[in-house]
Amino acid sequence: MIKIGRNEPCWCGSNKKYKQCHEAFDEKLRRMERQGYIIPSHDQIKTPDQVEKIKESAKINIAVLDYVAENIHAGMTTEEIDKLVYEKTTEMGGIPAPLNYEGFPKSVCTSLNNEVCHGIPSDQIILTDGDIINVDCSTILDGYYSDSSRMFCIGQVSEEAKRLVEVTKQAVEEGVRNVIPWNTLGDMGAAVHKIATDHGYTVVREIGGHGVGIDFHEDPFVSYCTKPGTGMVMAPGLMFTIEPMINQFGDEIYQDAENGWTIYTEDDGLSAQWEVQVLVTETGCEIISY
Repeated sequence: MIKIGRNEPCWCGSNKKYKQCHEAFDEKLRRMERQGYIIPSHDQIKTPDQVEKIKESAKINIAVLDYVAENIHAGMTTEEIDKLVYEKTTEMGGIPAPLNYEGFPKSVCTSLNNEVCHGIPSDQIILTDGDIINVDCSTILDGYYSDSSRMFCIGQVSEEAKRLVEVTKQAVEEGVRNVIPWNTLGDMGAAVHKIATDHGYTVVREIGGHGVGIDFHEDPFVSYCTKPGTGMVMAPGLMFTIEPMINQFGDEIYQDAENGWTIYTEDDGLSAQWEVQVLVTETGCEIISY
């Protein structure tokens, strides 16, 4: 953390003197660091100007998922979902963040049934009655990133599939309730994990949430298999995703050896994921994208 003179301009860009802006904030973080906590750097704290620009990106991301919700149906291919996402995103002036990201070939991730995440849209994959699917959208607008995903139940799904989808949403909502400023990410993650395990499910350990806004994936890594009091301090201004991947049976996963992207449940059980992007505030959190 860079030392700044009390009468110098604050690092956050507010044009206020440091002593009138973030001096007390930084002192609190330093005290917590001395107590052994992991604290965010200034670069990880979003400024008000950055937050406003990220929110503009999120408006597109939310609208795109709304558009998918209006049009998704049995009989369509996941390639058609990709087309919906690309067309709506670009129509609104955004760029689909997944497209060509580290070689990912499509504009959205479509993860079906036993696919945990990073499913690649295809004209060979047709949605059928009873499927559950996660549609994960990420948008770039003027260099700022938004990221969220939703689950969709296609037609008449089984009671077990419906229950998994509903419990996963409950877990995310519990995560949001546990974004408490100056608590830790471990507190939030433990609350998410408890919802899943109380209902007999497991939570994927290797993949989790992440910081987001200035880049697609930023620190910190956000786990949902944590102990209270561990992980980074949720200081006001920290922005990250809450996106637990919750499995019907075991938490073991594997990666598609052919495409190098898609993650599956090892035991072929169902998996579900909802994702929201949140900003830690002085009183709790604000949902930026959903």
